[in-house]
Amino acid sequence: MPIEETVRFELTAAIKGGDTRRRDIMRLLLSAIGNGRIAAGHELDDRECIAVLQREAKQRRDSIAEYRKGRREDLARAEEEELEVIASFVPAALSDDELRALARSAIAAAGASGPGDLGKVMGQLVPRLEGRADGRRASELVRELLASG
Repeated sequence: MPIEETVRFELTAAIKGGDTRRRDIMRLLLSAIGNGRIAAGHELDDRECIAVLQREAKQRRDSIAEYRKGRREDLARAEEEELEVIASFVPAALSDDELRALARSAIAAAGASGPGDLGKVMGQLVPRLEGRADGRRASELVRELLASG
Protein backbone atom coordinates (compact mmCIF):
# COMPACT_ATOMS: atom_id res chain seq x y z
CA MET A 1 0.00 0.00 0.00
CA PRO A 2 1.44 3.43 -0.91
CA ILE A 3 2.62 5.54 2.02
CA GLU A 4 0.12 8.36 1.46
CA GLU A 5 -2.70 5.84 1.40
CA THR A 6 -1.37 4.23 4.59
CA VAL A 7 -1.33 7.63 6.33
CA ARG A 8 -4.93 8.24 5.21
CA PHE A 9 -5.92 4.81 6.53
CA GLU A 10 -4.22 5.59 9.87
CA LEU A 11 -6.05 8.93 9.99
CA THR A 12 -9.39 7.20 9.53
CA ALA A 13 -8.53 4.64 12.20
CA ALA A 14 -7.49 7.39 14.64
CA ILE A 15 -10.72 9.30 14.02
CA LYS A 16 -12.84 6.19 14.51
CA GLY A 17 -10.85 5.23 17.59
CA GLY A 18 -11.14 8.68 19.14
CA ASP A 19 -7.34 9.12 19.31
CA THR A 20 -7.17 12.89 18.82
CA ARG A 21 -3.39 13.18 19.18
CA ARG A 22 -2.70 10.53 16.51
CA ARG A 23 -5.43 12.08 14.32
CA ASP A 24 -3.67 15.44 14.52
CA ILE A 25 -0.30 13.91 13.67
CA MET A 26 -1.75 12.07 10.66
CA ARG A 27 -3.32 15.31 9.43
CA LEU A 28 0.02 17.04 9.83
CA LEU A 29 1.73 14.31 7.77
CA LEU A 30 -0.92 14.47 5.04
CA SER A 31 -0.47 18.22 4.93
CA ALA A 32 3.31 17.84 4.56
CA ILE A 33 2.81 15.30 1.76
CA GLY A 34 0.33 17.64 0.09
CA ASN A 35 2.79 20.52 0.30
CA GLY A 36 5.45 18.25 -1.20
CA ARG A 37 3.07 17.40 -4.03
CA ILE A 38 2.46 21.09 -4.71
CA ALA A 39 6.19 21.86 -4.63
CA ALA A 40 6.97 18.97 -6.97
CA GLY A 41 4.08 19.74 -9.29
CA HIS A 42 3.03 16.08 -9.55
CA GLU A 43 1.81 13.17 -7.46
CA LEU A 44 4.53 11.87 -5.17
CA ASP A 45 5.73 8.30 -5.37
CA ASP A 46 6.71 6.42 -2.20
CA ARG A 47 10.35 7.47 -2.48
CA GLU A 48 9.35 11.14 -2.60
CA CYS A 49 6.86 10.68 0.26
CA ILE A 50 9.62 9.13 2.34
CA ALA A 51 11.84 12.14 1.61
CA VAL A 52 9.05 14.47 2.79
CA LEU A 53 8.55 12.44 5.97
CA GLN A 54 12.29 12.35 6.62
CA ARG A 55 12.41 16.15 6.40
CA GLU A 56 9.56 16.26 8.90
CA ALA A 57 11.46 13.87 11.17
CA LYS A 58 14.59 16.02 10.95
CA GLN A 59 12.57 19.09 11.87
CA ARG A 60 11.26 17.23 14.92
CA ARG A 61 14.77 16.18 15.99
CA ASP A 62 15.99 19.77 15.65
CA SER A 63 13.00 21.07 17.61
CA ILE A 64 13.53 18.52 20.37
CA ALA A 65 17.14 19.65 20.77
CA GLU A 66 16.09 23.31 20.90
CA TYR A 67 13.27 22.68 23.36
CA ARG A 68 15.63 20.75 25.62
CA LYS A 69 18.12 23.64 25.49
CA GLY A 70 15.29 25.95 26.52
CA ARG A 71 14.21 23.53 29.28
CA ARG A 72 10.79 22.97 27.70
CA GLU A 73 10.47 19.26 28.33
CA ASP A 74 6.70 19.35 27.71
CA LEU A 75 7.19 20.59 24.15
CA ALA A 76 10.10 18.19 23.58
CA ARG A 77 7.88 15.25 24.61
CA ALA A 78 5.17 16.34 22.17
CA GLU A 79 7.74 16.53 19.36
CA GLU A 80 9.10 13.10 20.35
CA GLU A 81 5.62 11.66 20.06
CA GLU A 82 5.29 13.09 16.55
CA LEU A 83 8.77 11.82 15.66
CA GLU A 84 7.84 8.32 16.82
CA VAL A 85 4.78 8.27 14.55
CA ILE A 86 6.75 9.68 11.60
CA ALA A 87 9.48 7.07 12.12
CA SER A 88 6.90 4.30 11.71
CA PHE A 89 6.44 5.36 8.05
CA VAL A 90 10.09 5.65 6.99
CA PRO A 91 12.72 2.92 6.50
CA ALA A 92 14.77 1.99 9.56
CA ALA A 93 18.01 3.89 9.94
CA LEU A 94 21.28 2.16 9.14
CA SER A 95 23.36 0.99 12.08
CA ASP A 96 26.87 2.38 12.46
CA ASP A 97 28.34 -0.90 11.19
CA GLU A 98 26.07 -0.94 8.11
CA LEU A 99 26.90 2.69 7.36
CA ARG A 100 30.63 2.03 7.80
CA ALA A 101 30.44 -0.93 5.38
CA LEU A 102 28.62 1.17 2.77
CA ALA A 103 31.14 3.99 3.24
CA ARG A 104 34.10 1.64 2.74
CA SER A 105 32.45 0.25 -0.39
CA ALA A 106 31.89 3.78 -1.73
CA ILE A 107 35.53 4.71 -0.98
CA ALA A 108 36.70 1.68 -2.94
CA ALA A 109 34.29 2.39 -5.83
CA ALA A 110 35.44 6.01 -6.03
CA GLY A 111 39.10 5.04 -5.82
CA ALA A 112 39.52 7.58 -3.03
CA SER A 113 42.93 7.99 -1.45
CA GLY A 114 42.54 10.89 0.95
CA PRO A 115 40.37 13.64 2.43
CA GLY A 116 40.40 15.55 -0.86
CA ASP A 117 38.25 12.82 -2.40
CA LEU A 118 35.33 13.38 0.00
CA GLY A 119 33.06 14.71 -2.77
CA LYS A 120 33.68 11.72 -5.04
CA VAL A 121 32.96 9.30 -2.19
CA MET A 122 29.79 11.10 -1.12
CA GLY A 123 28.63 11.03 -4.74
CA GLN A 124 28.91 7.25 -4.61
CA LEU A 125 27.51 6.88 -1.09
CA VAL A 126 24.44 9.12 -1.01
CA PRO A 127 22.42 7.14 -3.59
CA ARG A 128 23.12 3.95 -1.62
CA LEU A 129 21.80 5.42 1.62
CA GLU A 130 18.25 5.69 0.26
CA GLY A 131 17.35 8.06 3.07
CA ARG A 132 18.30 5.60 5.78
CA ALA A 133 21.12 7.72 7.19
CA ASP A 134 21.69 11.39 7.85
CA GLY A 135 24.01 12.95 5.28
CA ARG A 136 25.98 14.77 7.97
CA ARG A 137 26.56 11.53 9.87
CA ALA A 138 27.68 9.80 6.66
CA SER A 139 29.99 12.67 5.72
CA GLU A 140 31.65 12.65 9.15
CA LEU A 141 32.20 8.89 8.91
CA VAL A 142 33.66 9.13 5.39
CA ARG A 143 35.92 11.99 6.48
CA GLU A 144 37.12 9.86 9.42
CA LEU A 145 37.75 6.81 7.19
CA LEU A 146 39.60 8.87 4.57
CA ALA A 147 41.78 10.53 7.22
CA SER A 148 42.74 7.18 8.79
CA GLY A 149 43.69 5.99 5.33
